[in-house]
Amino acid sequence: MPMITAMSTKGQIVLPKQIRTALNLDAGTKFVVFSENNTILLKPITEPKPAEFDAVLNSFQSWAKKVGLTPPDINDAIHAVRKSNKSKRKA
Repeated sequence: MPMITAMSTKGQIVLPKQIRTALNLDAGTKFVVFSENNTILLKPITEPKPAEFDAVLNSFQSWAKKVGLTPPDINDAIHAVRKSNKSKRKA
């Protein structure tokens, strides 16, 4: 159901209580904001549940083992990306 809200002079928008309640949104909830053409989309950012995080971690660990990726390989990749990002910022 469409609802109308307004933006303050500080750029703040109040989400209607009905929406906050239905989505269990509390003060301090963080959102990722997308905009395209004349549309704005707010998506609440939620922390993954420990079981979801474990599932992703286990999947990655299985993949890494399968392809022979080692902890030093990961450290090398991290350092390479950081070095690349640092040089891009200087340019």
